[in-house]
Amino acid sequence: MGKRQHQKDKMYITCSEYTNYYGGKRSEIPQADFRRLPFDHCSLSLQPFEYPVCTDEGVVFDLLSIMPWIKRYGTNPISGEKLEAKSLIRLNFAKNSDDEEKAKLHPAYHLKTTNMETRETLAELYKDYKGDQLLASTMKEKAAKKTDKLNSAHYSTGRVSASFTSTAMTPATTQEADAIADDTVRYRYVKKKGYVRLHTNKGDLNLELHCDKVPKAGENFTRLCKKGYYDGTVFHRSIRNFMIQGGDPTGTGTGGESFWGKPFKDEFKPNLSHTGRGVLSMANSGPNTNKSQFFITFRSCIYLDRKHTVFGRIVGGFEALTAMENVESDPKSDKPKSEIKIITATVFVDPYEEADAQIAAERETELQKQQEEKQQTSIAQQKAKEKQAPKTFKAGVGKYINPATKKRSAVEDESEPSTSGAAPSTSGAKKSKAKSSFGDFSSW
Repeated sequence: MGKRQHQKDKMYITCSEYTNYYGGKRSEIPQADFRRLPFDHCSLSLQPFEYPVCTDEGVVFDLLSIMPWIKRYGTNPISGEKLEAKSLIRLNFAKNSDDEEKAKLHPAYHLKTTNMETRETLAELYKDYKGDQLLASTMKEKAAKKTDKLNSAHYSTGRVSASFTSTAMTPATTQEADAIADDTVRYRYVKKKGYVRLHTNKGDLNLELHCDKVPKAGENFTRLCKKGYYDGTVFHRSIRNFMIQGGDPTGTGTGGESFWGKPFKDEFKPNLSHTGRGVLSMANSGPNTNKSQFFITFRSCIYLDRKHTVFGRIVGGFEALTAMENVESDPKSDKPKSEIKIITATVFVDPYEEADAQIAAERETELQKQQEEKQQTSIAQQKAKEKQAPKTFKAGVGKYINPATKKRSAVEDESEPSTSGAAPSTSGAKKSKAKSSFGDFSSW
């Protein structure tokens, strides 16, 4: 054993040999196609939540999804244990605005969130390279959004606490209310339904829009109709006993843009469902991809709930809808064999214009009220200054001396010293001045 302990010819296979040479090693370990669920999604519906709640274990659900499950099964869909509605914990989520998310894509965004030393270095570089646009963008401070009575939030911007613990922010000492998004303020004032008529070559369709419940989708459709976006477009897809789809200017089913030029989020409401004939809903290519395309149902399609945003219904013109359904379609592409076209669209009631007018009137009233308060405050301050200021009796030297006061007699002037604190003497005799001398110190 002593002489052969370093030789290679062993009577056994080592672990490394088995792993690398004799079938133990696998070139690629098969893994399942696993994707972690985003934190803002419901664990039951796998969709972005609207009213988040969680269990004691920290599993997040949407209230609109978990409540029907609890009523039917009474269990936790993740663990299978018993679950009651009263044990759910309500959550409050805060998310950055779309403008801030868009700003993060700019390279100058991260230069603004640096410490003070880096910022001073950038300022020195900016003096030497003033033509550099990237450095110039870091020198500009972000303008704070103005707040008023309508758009001021009940919470602050958080700059005071953030600057207290951060070296990358300029210190702030005054609390300021954060500004609520303009759309959020506007949609609070939308309390009415919208009404639109689509003039087609098969007849007119009168639509009622649920602007008070799904304001984003309702505003998108109303604005596009006013813009004339749907004029001359065709319904490119029609399936009998299912639905008819349109709203694409290209007529292919792959085009179309929203009024804002970018997709907007879904708006699901429990009281809006694909129930019945003539339901108006948004077409999309996935969650939160709503643009300009829409469809009208020929029958109930409850399985489309929480997948497509219901934003209206037909209240007149079912004969025209029946005529559209009777048009034969290509079985492969579902495209109608004869053209079904939207000629024009007429908007009768636009609740968003009324909401904007109401907001403008309230802001004007609030501005006038603030101006009146400023005027009253300035007048009060002027009066207070006038009361505090000394009274003038004449111009020039001695203008504050009242000539009506009684002058002192000459005897009083000679006998009494001219001191303001001395009490007047009753006798007019002169006081003898006391004399003192040291003498010869014989008494010591």
